[in-house]
Amino acid sequence: MPQPIRLRKASPLRASCHQCSLSNLCLPLAVEESELDRLEDIMEQGRIFNRGEHIFDQSTPYRSCFAVRSGAVKTSIVSENGEEQVTGFFMPGELVGLDSMGSEHYACTARALERSSVCEFPVNRLEELTSKMPNLQHHMYNLMSQEIQGSHQLAMLLSKNTAEERVAALLLSLSSRFQRRRMSGTNFSLPMARSDIANFLGLAVETVSRVFTRFQNQCIINARGREIELLNVEALQMVTLEVARQNA
Repeated sequence: MPQPIRLRKASPLRASCHQCSLSNLCLPLAVEESELDRLEDIMEQGRIFNRGEHIFDQSTPYRSCFAVRSGAVKTSIVSENGEEQVTGFFMPGELVGLDSMGSEHYACTARALERSSVCEFPVNRLEELTSKMPNLQHHMYNLMSQEIQGSHQLAMLLSKNTAEERVAALLLSLSSRFQRRRMSGTNFSLPMARSDIANFLGLAVETVSRVFTRFQNQCIINARGREIELLNVEALQMVTLEVARQNA
């Protein structure tokens, strides 16, 4: 049974957008320094969710979108027959819930992959603010466009012929996202379990493990549990470029 959304008190150590290291990735990116206070006034900062806890649930009333401040979040959809399909992984600085914009209910369930902190933006107040701040409105449109493009890329990813192509594309995506956060793009820890990766890529867990082992034997990566070191980024890129050529 989905867990109900539980209201939590904001952290007593209210962290300002002015000091946030993710401000160049999140909504403050589109807001002038003098207007940041208006954005801070509408949101609740520092909500903490432990691993496995639900941030929101599919088909419940849509009321807020969330910016990941620390940790990681996964989204999934449960079909009518009860099967879960993982639809995305969200890292610090990324917004969760944009796919429900314009709907009355959440289109998916969002769950913390590890202890995570999020900032909550009530949609009604955010819409009111964007109507007064054109730059913020334009940024929101861009974010929703990226959400749509991400859905298209996922469809293409799941249509690829080999497991190697799918795993390589995911590792390269995570690498670039870590780099945007000024973190290492070649040494990082996977926030998700192999089972979540397999579900997301439409593969068996055993297949994902075999691909990781094959990449390791080829000296493309070094994998120690969830710790990943990309030894040959060019080799991973060649895997995905070959698919792009085939689809051209």
